Amino acid sequence: MKQDLPKRLRSLVKLHGTPLLVLDKARLIEEYERFQRLLPRVRLFYAIKANPHPDVIKTFRDLGASYDVASEGEMRHVLAQGVSPDRIIFANTIKRPEALEFCRKKKINFVTFDNEPELYKIAKHAPGCRVLARLKVSNLGSIVELSLKFGADQDQIVPMLAKAKQLGLKPEGVSFHVGSQCTNFENYERAFEVTSSIFREAKARGLPLKVLDIGGGFPIRHFEHDTCTLETFGRQMRTELDRLFDKDVDIIAEPGRALVGPSGTLITRVVGRAIRNNKNYYYLDDGVYGDFSGIVFDHCKYEFKSLKRGQKFASILAGPTCDSFDTISLSEEMPELDVGDVVYVPRIGAYSCASALTFNGIPPAKVIVV
Repeated sequence: MKQDLPKRLRSLVKLHGTPLLVLDKARLIEEYERFQRLLPRVRLFYAIKANPHPDVIKTFRDLGASYDVASEGEMRHVLAQGVSPDRIIFANTIKRPEALEFCRKKKINFVTFDNEPELYKIAKHAPGCRVLARLKVSNLGSIVELSLKFGADQDQIVPMLAKAKQLGLKPEGVSFHVGSQCTNFENYERAFEVTSSIFREAKARGLPLKVLDIGGGFPIRHFEHDTCTLETFGRQMRTELDRLFDKDVDIIAEPGRALVGPSGTLITRVVGRAIRNNKNYYYLDDGVYGDFSGIVFDHCKYEFKSLKRGQKFASILAGPTCDSFDTISLSEEMPELDVGDVVYVPRIGAYSCASALTFNGIPPAKVIVV
């Protein structure tokens, strides 16, 4: 995708049509290896909710990844790609009893929780399971706030882990999530400090913990001018983890966007145009019901590019459905476009096809891996 991009995009459009979501396998490998280089102590559990495409899962599988899943459906999907059960964590803190029964049958033996009633459910339907208590931490500065719905207060963690042991479960450690697309390293710093104190408290109470799950939320560069990425605070993170946690603590993470986001390029075409309120109004063949669904569900903003050059004008981009809600952007600087011109979006590999659906009979983008 890097060499002669316009020529490559035109070739793909000619071959596959649009809308088209192109996932670059080489970039998937590059991002995985970058994460390992920046945080060599951290084992990666890819959060498949970001993009569950089978080729994405298989690519990471061959690199040695494990997987973060949130449902029975995701478990089935990952197992179907040849992933062994011991490489899966069921990281949804609220689980259907049927999903826990599935865990037991398939020998998926690693789950999270954040409340005591959940422990009784786990003990009943997946006895003897390994468990991590999810801690509520600050999500300040993150694009997607996750602490409102998930996580227990600090003073609840050790008592719940003790309860887990009483119920015959295996209390192994603590997990947290600082919020998606986190650009505030202080969230991680505070979370590391708090979990370190929890590890000390648990050890003093005869509950030595051995797993720290630092979740996901690692930021990527959606726009070329963005500066905050994992590389921005990777060194600080390594230093803090080594300072606060013994070498025998198994540290894992659940990145999704950070691994798959940079690999994706969405290619669309203009299918209609108008002038409204003195602005060019361009209708694309993909919209917020399709692969721009991340605008709604992920609060994401994207960088829109065109193969056409020339003076740019204030423009509105809309999707192809009959719903006015299907408006992609109210303010973009675009050149004068005609029906058939290509508009493409880089770094859209995460939370695009994952939440896209067919509305008005208009399907989302075809997905290919190159």
